[in-house]
Amino acid sequence: MAEPLSPEATATLRALLTGPDPVSRALLAQVPHTRVAGRCGCGCATVDLEVDRTAVAPAPPHDNPAVEAGYTDPHWAGVIVCTEDGYLSLLEIYSVADEPMTTWPDPHFIER
Repeated sequence: MAEPLSPEATATLRALLTGPDPVSRALLAQVPHTRVAGRCGCGCATVDLEVDRTAVAPAPPHDNPAVEAGYTDPHWAGVIVCTEDGYLSLLEIYSVADEPMTTWPDPHFIER
C-alpha cells in the first residue's frame, strides 16, 4: 500500500529537480502527486515511487537516471532519481560507509 512521501524525501526531490529545463520542471510537477510504493530491503532511506499518472503529465524523453548528485562532507553519500515512462520511480541514496544511510540528509548538502 502506498504511503505519503516524507517531508525529507520531498525536500530532497525538490532540491534535485530545480532547474529551468523541461525535464526538471515536469518531474518537479509530479512531486505533489507522488507516493512511496516500497522501500529498499537493506534499511536505507531509498524509496520506490508511484505517481498518480492521471493527475500529471510525463516528463519529456530523457536519460535515466534523470538526476545524480552527491552530498558534501560529512555525509559521503550520493542520491539518484530514476524514472519510468517519464514518471518518478525511484529516489535512491547510497553511501561509501559500511552502514546504510537511514535518513535523508539536509538537502542543502547536495552538490550537483
